[in-house]
Amino acid sequence: MAIKVEVFSSDSCPHCPGAVKVAEEAKADLTDLDIELEVVNINTDENRKRAIDYQIMAVPTIVIDGQVEFIGAPSKEEFVAKLKSI
Repeated sequence: MAIKVEVFSSDSCPHCPGAVKVAEEAKADLTDLDIELEVVNINTDENRKRAIDYQIMAVPTIVIDGQVEFIGAPSKEEFVAKLKSI
């Protein structure tokens, strides 16, 4: 079963591109894991509702398998360690 990673971001966030990059690099490096990565831009009504459903108050926020795991941009090492522990 795939690990579902959702990176919640916005167009105006200066830290969001870093969080997206960490997630993309981790997915590329962890080829032994089945990772489903989705970048969720909260600038649309539908995606804003998804963020509210998770009670997200700030971006970037990273949700893994339905659980908020990181608020802010984690280091690649932190992110990889979290994915490997699942």
